[in-house]
Amino acid sequence: MATPTSLSPSAVVSALRAAGCVFAEDEAELILATARTPQEAAGMVDRRTAGLPLEQVLGWAEFHGLRVTVEPGVFVPRRRTEFLVDQALAAAPDATVVVDLCCGSGALGAALAAALDDAEVHAADIDPAAVRCARRNLAACYGRAHEGDLYDALPAGLRGRVGILTANVPYVPTAEVALLPAEARDHEPLVALDGGPDGLDVLRRVAAGAPAWLAPGGCLLTETGERQAPAAVQIFRDAGLTARLAVDDDLYAHVVIGVLPQPLPTGR
Repeated sequence: MATPTSLSPSAVVSALRAAGCVFAEDEAELILATARTPQEAAGMVDRRTAGLPLEQVLGWAEFHGLRVTVEPGVFVPRRRTEFLVDQALAAAPDATVVVDLCCGSGALGAALAAALDDAEVHAADIDPAAVRCARRNLAACYGRAHEGDLYDALPAGLRGRVGILTANVPYVPTAEVALLPAEARDHEPLVALDGGPDGLDVLRRVAAGAPAWLAPGGCLLTETGERQAPAAVQIFRDAGLTARLAVDDDLYAHVVIGVLPQPLPTGR
């Protein structure tokens, strides 16, 4: 990499291209716009050419119109997951309580908070680094991030009150984790990627617990792989939710939506 005193856009592009970055020009522009000094830019280029995800190099990711803080070692929010946010808002546009399980950076909770007026937002993750990052991203909306294993992390007072429950669970089958791109495999936490033998272990636990936390008519949404989608829909139904699959072919996004049925009216 060029020394800080000789750093130039062309030098950054050349270094990124040599490291195999497909969108070297775009990445160079983002790095140079984010860095405050030539020395900082050079360090960012070094980290990127070493394989660190671009968002972790920059310290932020664009997500659903927001600039979300992303710290090293924290799962990077994918642009396809914006589809999950849109589906949540369409399913429960008047939700007043939002919970984001397996929250990572807290991107889902932050995006939903930005779109909903005065919603109470909670996020939870088992990874302490993710919780620290989520707290930063939720601070502007007065959201809270909790550390712990799924529902165990949540305040008990949320039971039966949640209008939108998102859970961007790990869904890569264990045997396929090694096949992931190096950016994810080597620089994102395994707990955020490995979904067990069939990729659905965490999803099963989330679905089984959801009815106790959702308000009547509240919805649970999760992203899954195309191959797993039919099984994921059935898991939601087995948990007592009315379930359907939403697909965006352009984003290659598959979102399972489960709604807790309203109780039947009692006769007089």
